[in-house]
Amino acid sequence: MTPRTDTSPPDTNPTGTSPTDVALARLDAALARVEAAVNRRLEAEAEPDDRDAELAILDADRARLAAALDAASARLAEVEATNGAVGQRLDRAIEAVEGVLGRP
Repeated sequence: MTPRTDTSPPDTNPTGTSPTDVALARLDAALARVEAAVNRRLEAEAEPDDRDAELAILDADRARLAAALDAASARLAEVEATNGAVGQRLDRAIEAVEGVLGRP
C-alpha cells in the first residue's frame, strides 16, 4: 500500500481524487470555456457586421424614397398648375358660350 500524501481530511474529497487532480480538472474546464469564448469572438469578427449592411440598405432606401417623393411633388405641382390653367380656360369658355346664348 502506498502512503497517503494527501493532507486534506478524508471527508472533504469523497471521490478519492487528489486536490491537484481536482484543480487540474477545474483548470481544464476554465480553459475550455476561454477557448470557446475566443472562438465565438473570432467567428463574430470574421462575419460582416449585419448592422452596417442593414444601415447601408436603409440609407439607400431612404435616398431612393426621397428622390421619388421629390419627383412626385414636382409632378403634383405641374398637375396643379395645369389644373388652374384648364380651370381658367373653362371659365372663359363658359362665359363665351353664355355670351353667345345671351345669358347674363
